[in-house]
Amino acid sequence: MSSSSAAPAAKPPMRDALVAAAFRLFSEHGYEQTTVDDIVALAGVGRRSFFRYFPAKEDVVFPDHERCLADMTAFLAAGGEECEPVRRVCDSARMVLHMYAENPAFSVQRYRLTRKVAGLRASELSVVWRYERAMAGYLRGRFTGHPDGTLRADVIAAAVVAAHNNALRSWLRSDGRGDAVAALDHALGYVQREFGRPQETAAGRTTVWPGSAPDGGDAPHPDDVLVLVTRRDAPLWRVVQELETATRRA
Repeated sequence: MSSSSAAPAAKPPMRDALVAAAFRLFSEHGYEQTTVDDIVALAGVGRRSFFRYFPAKEDVVFPDHERCLADMTAFLAAGGEECEPVRRVCDSARMVLHMYAENPAFSVQRYRLTRKVAGLRASELSVVWRYERAMAGYLRGRFTGHPDGTLRADVIAAAVVAAHNNALRSWLRSDGRGDAVAALDHALGYVQREFGRPQETAAGRTTVWPGSAPDGGDAPHPDDVLVLVTRRDAPLWRVVQELETATRRA
């Protein structure tokens, strides 16, 4: 026999309840004025429960970064030699953006809060630095034995983070409207064109990443194709050098 009464709504997980309570209080009273005791009182739990999930009050502002950093690090570690390394780190940056895009309202709310509280901006920068270090560590491993391998890894990791942050902050400033993924793909395209390995055709030739014309030059016709023949084991700097020479001659 069916019941006419609706089932009670399931309570959110304690961790989510703590985050919701914290942001409600931050919005109503301000971050500095809100204490951990205020948060646990609103969430209906004890202080021990709070510190089981969050080491400090500022950590409740970034509840998803530890999981995302762990997932991203595992993703990078799983990339074998067949993976083009620059594309791999670009894909790992997309994982971070998807974390933000999963909950636009929360991401925008957090962005507004971190703009107001200097201490939270410092915490956010620390989180960003950890993402960048994970990317650089992966790239250093892939560029071992290459000329300037460590330098190249650090520069590319910084460029990927800069591209990600440019797309993310533009999206957050628009209150989460628009296509964040498309914006990130556009930004990361610059990184891949500058640093990525050109894609090989079946004939062993390389095709050039589509990009803008050199400064002062005419934009290439959309039907123009430039094919560069090079050795498979040629270092990337040599490929770029040959490409620049061929472009000047074209």
